[in-house]
Amino acid sequence: MTTYAIGDLQGCLTPLRRLLDHISFDPAADMLWFVGDLVNRGPESLETLRFVRSLGTRAISVLGNHDLHLLAVAHGVRKASSKDTLQSILDAPDRDELCDWLAKRPLIHVDVELRHTLVHAGIHPRWSLKRAKSLGDELHYVLTHELDDFLCHMYGNSPSRWSKKLSVRKRRRFAINAFTRMRYCHADGSLDFEFNGPPRNAPKSLLPWYALPDRKALDTTVVFGHWSSHPGICRSGVVPTDRGCVWGGNLVAYALDTSTSHWINCR
Repeated sequence: MTTYAIGDLQGCLTPLRRLLDHISFDPAADMLWFVGDLVNRGPESLETLRFVRSLGTRAISVLGNHDLHLLAVAHGVRKASSKDTLQSILDAPDRDELCDWLAKRPLIHVDVELRHTLVHAGIHPRWSLKRAKSLGDELHYVLTHELDDFLCHMYGNSPSRWSKKLSVRKRRRFAINAFTRMRYCHADGSLDFEFNGPPRNAPKSLLPWYALPDRKALDTTVVFGHWSSHPGICRSGVVPTDRGCVWGGNLVAYALDTSTSHWINCR
């Protein structure tokens, strides 16, 4: 059995099918980990969502920012933008079932045996793995039981700094931003949402979330997406998987068991 972590799909089912053929994916034996952002921007958001859901227990997917945006639009909290490709889902007869399934996806998945952790954007450098898991469980509960209220208060860039003393609402907003939107942090650990380019071009005041000198040790390899401009080669302990499939780049499948990457060109 092989477990593959696959980068952001964003509604690109055809490249995914090609990639699964390329790696000879066996649904009876292999597992797929999806880093989130299953939908939006690409041409097959509805088909992609249906396909991943149909994999059942053979697939694990965490929530990404585009997945949360779909839920916000579907629940009338946010209006779709001109760049969105979500209308096919919103018009689908199984819309409610798909959105309900999506809302029940976790923010973080930890596999102790494989010593890998799956998230969409990252784990904040001030968090231990135990705290990240606790916050992920809290968000999972509110998304499952208090979805409308949570979506209404989810958006915003503040607070930008983590503190154990944050109010419940602020704690949850910070956590959702860290799990689904984070790329860079300032030296004090505060989040930056202005710059999204590759690390080689980053201002000196910013560091990738995983590169802060006093980042807490996690004793797990973190698999993440969300960052299409990030180079494929990264430091030990983190595996970036987003290669900009929706923009004509590559779609990557990373084999956790052998630490090898497979990819197909999406052009």
